[in-house]
Amino acid sequence: MGTVTTIGLDLAKSVFQVHGVDASGAVVLRQRLTQGRMLKFFVKLPRCLVSIEE
Repeated sequence: MGTVTTIGLDLAKSVFQVHGVDASGAVVLRQRLTQGRMLKFFVKLPRCLVSIEE
């Protein structure tokens, strides 16, 4: 598994979809997060680009 370099974040009211890829574009994580788990999730990640859906 590679290191996450980019996160795609789909915002919703209570559950967020997170999609992470490494430098080569390979998917390294897919998760559903509640609002309560969001900050704990991002604190554990290395610095990376975060793209938020509009």
